[in-house]
Amino acid sequence: MSSAVAAPPRTHTSITLIVLAVSALAYALLQSLVAPALPNIQASLDASPSATSWILTAYLLSASITTPILGRFGDMFGKERMLVIVLSLLALGTVISALGNTVGIVIIGRVVQGFGGAVFPLSFAIIRDEFPSDRVPTAIALVSAIMGIGAGLGIVLAGPVVEHLSYHWLFWFPGIVVAAAAVAAWRFVPESPIKTPGSINWLGALFLSAWLTTLLVGVTKASDWGWGSGRFLGAIAAAIVFAVLWVVVERRAKEPLVDMHMLQLRGVWTTNLAGLLTGFAMFASFILIPQLMELPEATGIGFGMSVTGAGLAMLPSTLAMLLVAPVVGRIVNRWGGKPALIAGSLILSLAFVLLALFHSETWHIYVTSAITGIGIGMAFASMANLVVMAVPPEQTGVASGMNTITRTIGGGFGSQIMATVIAANLAVVPALDVEAPTEHAFVLGFVIAAGVAAAAAVAASFVPKRAPATTERDATATLEPANASTHSHA
Repeated sequence: MSSAVAAPPRTHTSITLIVLAVSALAYALLQSLVAPALPNIQASLDASPSATSWILTAYLLSASITTPILGRFGDMFGKERMLVIVLSLLALGTVISALGNTVGIVIIGRVVQGFGGAVFPLSFAIIRDEFPSDRVPTAIALVSAIMGIGAGLGIVLAGPVVEHLSYHWLFWFPGIVVAAAAVAAWRFVPESPIKTPGSINWLGALFLSAWLTTLLVGVTKASDWGWGSGRFLGAIAAAIVFAVLWVVVERRAKEPLVDMHMLQLRGVWTTNLAGLLTGFAMFASFILIPQLMELPEATGIGFGMSVTGAGLAMLPSTLAMLLVAPVVGRIVNRWGGKPALIAGSLILSLAFVLLALFHSETWHIYVTSAITGIGIGMAFASMANLVVMAVPPEQTGVASGMNTITRTIGGGFGSQIMATVIAANLAVVPALDVEAPTEHAFVLGFVIAAGVAAAAAVAASFVPKRAPATTERDATATLEPANASTHSHA
């Protein structure tokens, strides 16, 4: 008789997927739920516009800086352990912001919430380690698409929350979900047997944080400072210097935070470029469509809707992303992620072309919103699979984290460029005696977004036809003893 002790049974993958999906949805909601409510928050806190804008900027910066670092921690110390920690921090941040009665406290809470950005790379790594090979693409596609689904749903829900409740509930509702997800992750998500012991290159982390901070601050303030201003150009120059130093430090490090050779893999850099461009286009739609819907009818182009009504225009996009994700997973499983990424980018580009040509009726907006959702859903769902397939298992967390960052940076550029386009094309509306965006502003914005989405399709065309399979367990991965690493809390 064998004296070996059998490892405890692992949680069913369906339960794990539900926990990961709910966790990702809560984070994505917090990404966009606050944006439409900023004027309400500003008035409630008696804060200045510049101070209030940091409620968004602080979240963006924190998520971008911490995501690859925490993804690396997951690769080193255990994905389930880091997921529980990250969700706990996200819940703590929502409580701080919900209780905040000054703009400073709300911003501190948003910084803590930003740690939740690591939910996505940690979820992808857990799926890769735990799921049967035939379920990996569909599961990754669903969780990845939730980044867009949650962002769109946040815009839909923001109006009813601020119109019927206080801004505090913008944080209480997601916070309750996050707290439940943290408990469920601790209880049901098993710890991965695949770990990569090592140390953190803190100097590399410092320079990574420096170039991301200067870049994102410059981008998010570009429409206020001016794209040709000394402050904006100085921020970009500083970001370039810090990025170069980061690359040099990482190349020389014995154990780099982010392996530069990994970033140079064709399947990684091409997908990241497509992610940057797709993120731009997605956030362009979040800026342009609600503003068009909210413009007074006296402008001749607007529909005079409330924040709630404008948010509902994004509902078809959100539903389309949810429906398309499982389909993309099956496409990726059979033909790889490249065809889906190219198709999604082209569909997204087509949606913006249609918006530029047809935007005089509400049904035009609803139909094209659905098409936009199909494109974003296909692109997001496929690119996460492409990145995961291009790297060995022990680099899944950090590679996925860098892909998440590129989408975030692209979204920052998309938001600010669209805001600049609108601000540069204003005209006085005689019936209202106020300035409002012209039709040309929206047409130009839609055309730019269409071009960027088309460029994403071009970038996707350079992705390798079929990346190395990720569902094989890498023989070189560090495996912990069964009695220490294959436990389940269930």
